[in-house]
Amino acid sequence: MLNNMIQRRGLLIILSSPSGAGKSTLAKRLMTWDPDIRFSISATTRAPRAGEKNGIDYHFSTDAEFKAQVASGEMLEHAHVFGNFYGSPKGPVETAISAGRDVLFDIDWQGAQQIRNSALGRHTLSIFLLPPSIAELHRRLVERAQDASDVIERRMQKSWDEISHWDGYDFVLVNDDLDATEDQLKTILKATRLRRSQQPGLTNHVRTLQQQFEDLP
Repeated sequence: MLNNMIQRRGLLIILSSPSGAGKSTLAKRLMTWDPDIRFSISATTRAPRAGEKNGIDYHFSTDAEFKAQVASGEMLEHAHVFGNFYGSPKGPVETAISAGRDVLFDIDWQGAQQIRNSALGRHTLSIFLLPPSIAELHRRLVERAQDASDVIERRMQKSWDEISHWDGYDFVLVNDDLDATEDQLKTILKATRLRRSQQPGLTNHVRTLQQQFEDLP
């Protein structure tokens, strides 16, 4: 009954980590656990990889189209990574959280910082994932077989820059066991959904309680 009276506002859930630390896998697990979590489909200027579809995996665009969207304020955050632009369209995110649906972001520290500093910043939950070791991070990048050796090397070189921003996040988890980390993420999410800022109906509910108290004989 109480949950129906007090509508929840959605969260902007930010997952960040160096490539290979497990954020994409954990993002998928969170959405399997709660199908109402919506993934923020990023816009990018990079070319589609094999099997990727426009509007499903990414919104693919040209440099000119992307820059025009940034200039018109249509991007919640954006960054230039590995020679390409990436960004999160703002409109779908605003619509989702107003309807009480969480939106999940798989972005780097630059994007996380921009979102935290935006008008939607107080509705964010930011989590950084650390690898158990640098050797394990390299092993995961090699074994997933998504990138050529030179790309893996660039990702490894960039990993420390990403890790160095770990202290700008609400929570930091060492992902040495996927199942354990998944459980920790669920616990964090369930608790953060109950923050006062995420329950806009609380004020009216308290006013109702006050009126009921004043009406007591």
